[in-house]
Amino acid sequence: MTHAHVNMRGRQRRPLSIMSVSTYVLCMAHDLHLADAFGRVVNYLRVSVTDRCNLRCVYCRPVKDFKAIPHGELLTYEEYLRVVRLAAPLGLGKLRLTGGEPLIRRGFPHFLEEVMKAAPHMDVRLTTNGTFLPGQARLLASLGLKAVNISLDSLDPANFLRITGEDLFKTVRKAIDECLDAGLRVKVNAVAMKGVNDHELPAFLDLARENPLDMRFIEFMPIGGDTTWDERLFWSAGDIVAKALERVELFPAPRGDKSGPARMWTIKGGQGRLGVISGLSGHYCLSCNRLRLTCNGNLRPCLYSDVEYRLRPLLRSHKVSDEQILDVLRRALAKKPIGHDLLAAKIKRGVCERPMTAIGG
Repeated sequence: MTHAHVNMRGRQRRPLSIMSVSTYVLCMAHDLHLADAFGRVVNYLRVSVTDRCNLRCVYCRPVKDFKAIPHGELLTYEEYLRVVRLAAPLGLGKLRLTGGEPLIRRGFPHFLEEVMKAAPHMDVRLTTNGTFLPGQARLLASLGLKAVNISLDSLDPANFLRITGEDLFKTVRKAIDECLDAGLRVKVNAVAMKGVNDHELPAFLDLARENPLDMRFIEFMPIGGDTTWDERLFWSAGDIVAKALERVELFPAPRGDKSGPARMWTIKGGQGRLGVISGLSGHYCLSCNRLRLTCNGNLRPCLYSDVEYRLRPLLRSHKVSDEQILDVLRRALAKKPIGHDLLAAKIKRGVCERPMTAIGG
């Protein structure tokens, strides 16, 4: 290429390493599909639109006072759309809009509409805590949204309050029903914690049996510098499935979407399914297919690593071309690590410094 490339700080970059050159060539050879140095093809982009959230979930927010990223440092919707338009032709098939709480950001439905126009071939999904969702499900479905992940860590209003800091259980439960009525595919996510919500497994199983949704348990992870991680709270995916089998018959579900980390089971006589995501006890890093874009414009190749690549200054510079931005994407992926190695080394004190609200849930 004849033009100069810039790194994440805007200076002329150093020559590509042998590893990144091979990855770069691989991207070019496969219709510009994004791939990393381990041959993992990335087709899933997670986009955080804000770090703000109205809940204070014990496993997510830092222990210390939370300081939100200043508004001027957040990407604008137009900047997000530019990244989506650039990345869409690179083989990305799935786009997840998340936060913080994405529905807390003003103008989100219009942004979703523009995303659908920018990437009509993509499977666009939303992750939300559900508290702002009532009254919006049919609108979001009409804009092209097909699926929504809703966080619900307890089916007991008092326990929900203890976990999240807000008395909004009925609101979230209403949101789930409205999404099902609107024809949206619903996945309910609960962070599994011993002594906190493990006693509610029978009620969660009933929710899945009585409704056409996926009830998924996510292992508690030591994420964030101020994490409340405690090994005594860890409830493994294996133990969850074993306990579920004491109450219901489970059958491994066909893996229609092989890109996801969840292991799914159908429930005999039930409308929905049970799933577990074993980020700690069962690694899926070798098949990781995702790239994250934080709300302040950083590319994060791996959830477990704080290494990020700054896109915001490039997006705001009139001197930086689209191809130079794409080059940052490719070079970031060239150094995408195997995350479980990082996890094993740092499990005692937290895997990364940034909390999930700042990374994107």
